[in-house]
Amino acid sequence: MSGKSTFSNSTSKSYALALYELSKEGSTLTKVEEEVRALNKLLNESKDFKEVILNPMITKEDKQKILFKISDQSNFSETIKKFLGFITTKNRLFFLEKIIESFLNLVSANKGEVKAKLISSKELTKGQQEKIKSELSEKFKSPLNIDYKYDPGLIGGLTIQIGSVMVDTSIKTKLKKLEKNMVEI
Repeated sequence: MSGKSTFSNSTSKSYALALYELSKEGSTLTKVEEEVRALNKLLNESKDFKEVILNPMITKEDKQKILFKISDQSNFSETIKKFLGFITTKNRLFFLEKIIESFLNLVSANKGEVKAKLISSKELTKGQQEKIKSELSEKFKSPLNIDYKYDPGLIGGLTIQIGSVMVDTSIKTKLKKLEKNMVEI
């Protein structure tokens, strides 16, 4: 791991821990978690938002105005609004994705949740995701926090990763195995 990556991870974890402690202290952890998830969704779905955050040509002041406007429109708490303003002022906004990831990992760990990744070839409804989550929670005898992604490149099926356990029922993987076997013959 490079020094730059280590700095990035430790800095992100420090900011995430600070946000966690502030939220817990102010008894707003649940609300802040929801808001952080909403920010994460915005980052993942809006190329424009991501561009604003990462663009060095946009001044800190302009970024802060944009973030405050988004915070007001989304009815974010003062905790999140001030936090976003602070990391913007400190020129750490480009760490936002890692801070969000670290914060959500911290919240999950403190809830005793196990982190899982679910990738599907067709878009799953919230109900389908919840059904998978409850069945897996039962099997692993622990609450799960599922990070869901839709990937049409899988062709068909699902991949689920919980810790070191990987279940891959995707057609893409089956085709790759078949191709490998045919090449070996």
